[in-house]
Amino acid sequence: METTHEHRTEHTRVVAAPPRVLYGLVADVTVWPALFGPSVHVRHLERSERAERFELWATVNGEVSSWVSRRTLDPDRLRVTFRQEVSRPPIASMGGEWLFRELPGGHTEVVLRHSFSAVDDSPETVARVNAALDRNSPEELAALGRTAECGHAPEDMVLTFTDTVELSGAAADAYAFVARADLWADRLPHVDRVRLAEPAPGVQDLEMDTVTADGARHTTRSVRVCRAPEWIAYKQLVPPKLLLGHSGLWTFTEGPEGAVLTSRHTVVIDPDAVAAVLGAGRDLADARKFVREALGRNSATTMAYAAKYAARTEG
Repeated sequence: METTHEHRTEHTRVVAAPPRVLYGLVADVTVWPALFGPSVHVRHLERSERAERFELWATVNGEVSSWVSRRTLDPDRLRVTFRQEVSRPPIASMGGEWLFRELPGGHTEVVLRHSFSAVDDSPETVARVNAALDRNSPEELAALGRTAECGHAPEDMVLTFTDTVELSGAAADAYAFVARADLWADRLPHVDRVRLAEPAPGVQDLEMDTVTADGARHTTRSVRVCRAPEWIAYKQLVPPKLLLGHSGLWTFTEGPEGAVLTSRHTVVIDPDAVAAVLGAGRDLADARKFVREALGRNSATTMAYAAKYAARTEG
């Protein structure tokens, strides 16, 4: 019988912020896609005050992978433990913990530990898993520090909002409109150019040029996870200067009173960029309002055209 060994890694970072602030950011997994570069989407399956089970999509070694994890939250000891229910090859099992150790001067040592076993335990496979952890873990710690060290409360920097449109057509048809982003240049007035690739079933790489009302042109690139006909999640890979991160979710539901299309955005605002983008004297409250209006406006346009498409298809 082939024997596999458990391998352990530990990554640390000292952050100039209180431990409870850092714990709070890690404990709220819903903000991870906007906070952490590798994270794309999180979908809760079970949730209580101190335990949760969720499916996470993240970029690993350049590819989007997903797994189901269970976490235990311990706010008293400032500890979060996690374990994947079923790991994806080349990983046979994966678990770990986050620890937050208070240091003098208002600093915190953040410790991220992983323990894993590989499917064949070959040096090449173990090296591949270690390489992914050595890439993603420092990225996550750096993003955590960058957000916590801004000198502002995370709840002032993180913004989540939703917009909803009732559909006279079928939710599945609205889903089809949003999923076929390769046609948006012909279907949406604010989209000028689109490049869409599908590196794996249900995973899209979307690059597009949009034009604002004042004629300014912006290029954005996102990775999208599509689960027909219920939802499409996306993560903006290079957010605009005002944002440290941006993720979103389109949901398409059929209810007793008809079909509904919902757009949700989660962003982390960069306080250091507010004055440069919005002008001197502007603050986070102004930035939150600006982001809410700008992103909401684009989503409202897309939803309106998706609703029209669904109505025409239904008829």
